[in-house]
Amino acid sequence: MPEPQSRRERRRRAKSSHQPFWQADKPYLHEHNIADARFRWLGYVMALLAGAINAGGFFAVARYTSHVTGELSHAADKAYLGEWGIVAAAMFGVLCFVFGAAHSSWVILWTKRQRFRGSFGLSMWLEAVYLLLFGVLGAATLTFGETVVPPIAIFLLCFIMGMHNTVMTIISGGAIRSTHMTGTATDLGIELSKLLYYQRSDNPRLPHVYVNQPKIRLFTGLMVAFVVGGIIGAWGYHTVGHHFALAVALALFVLGFGSVGYDVKIRLKLMLVRRLRARGLM
Repeated sequence: MPEPQSRRERRRRAKSSHQPFWQADKPYLHEHNIADARFRWLGYVMALLAGAINAGGFFAVARYTSHVTGELSHAADKAYLGEWGIVAAAMFGVLCFVFGAAHSSWVILWTKRQRFRGSFGLSMWLEAVYLLLFGVLGAATLTFGETVVPPIAIFLLCFIMGMHNTVMTIISGGAIRSTHMTGTATDLGIELSKLLYYQRSDNPRLPHVYVNQPKIRLFTGLMVAFVVGGIIGAWGYHTVGHHFALAVALALFVLGFGSVGYDVKIRLKLMLVRRLRARGLM
């Protein structure tokens, strides 16, 4: 059965597109080969930042705020023991992660409706702002005490991690989860199984089953970047404390600057043209 024309057209346009990755809206990894080096490096950088936030956040709030599976298991264990306060905290953390993901996705959808080309960059900038707020909350701990600020910081960090995971998920069509290495390890294992299967000459070739070496390199790189980011995050928190959030926020601002700056430049030009036209100068 032939696929719909709209899907064929989208694939043709995706292959022929030479837009920078922050302006693209296509599932790169649905193709057999991953050719956009900038996209791959964006995935590595986002995984590195996710590892830094996750590890630094653990030392800040004694919790891995991106580990939704662990939080749900923790809630189930405590529900069995009847510790409902801990259950409520764990479930609220998961909800914050979901709301963060929904917030990031809504920002991307809204900016596309407004014909912004920097929808992903704007989401990164908002995440950076929330990270700065997290750093402020950490500094406020010294003033207001550890009984009030840390719970707020935990839920804010869960929200931030939900946002962080959403950007790469949408850009990659669900193939990359920058904060969750469980899915990445699973996908890597699937690709390695194909490689090992075809190593034996007596195994027949299966239709539509190929060894995707670019994916193997990508998923391996993502896991390495996450670990390196975790080391950097742990070192950063022990070195400068909550001020480490400034460095991560700056990295997100830089990543989103190209696309957001493009939108700002275009809109400033439009405003100038409209004013000149209104004054009869054009």
